[in-house]
Amino acid sequence: MSESTVLEAARRVRLMGFDVDGVMTDGTIWFGPEGDSLKGFNTLDGHGLKMLAGAGVEVVIISGRSSPAVRHRAANLGITTALLGVENKREAMRELAAARGLDMDECGYMGDDIVDLQVLRACGFSAAPANGHFFVRQHVAWVAEADGGRGAVREVCEYLLDARGALDDLLQDCLR
Repeated sequence: MSESTVLEAARRVRLMGFDVDGVMTDGTIWFGPEGDSLKGFNTLDGHGLKMLAGAGVEVVIISGRSSPAVRHRAANLGITTALLGVENKREAMRELAAARGLDMDECGYMGDDIVDLQVLRACGFSAAPANGHFFVRQHVAWVAEADGGRGAVREVCEYLLDARGALDDLLQDCLR
């Protein structure tokens, strides 16, 4: 895809979905002695998600793994739709789009592994972190410079905001 085509696809996004492990986190899962799992989330990514939502793009989480930590993080960020333990992410995104009266070309998704390819290819805009699986990086519209859990989510949020013409105003507001 040409840069102008990718930018136009980004401009159309009204619903942006994110995978968790490897995208919102670095993919590491820590297990405690009782079997509880811990995940680390990047605060820069979190603020990017809030800015994107504040600009009118609905942010959703669609993950194959279910985790109380992810539910807590979603609530902390004001993300009201967190679909966890999803086997078919493409179908989940299609259902979300249909419920909102959106076409799939108005949807975007950021994923990192081959299990994300179906939803990535179904959306109008697709993205991966720099350390996403090589095959995934070959089949998305946009690849972040940062790794998953290390700022990739923030990068894609700012790219989407810039495509909408909203990033400069948001950044300038920070100086006031």
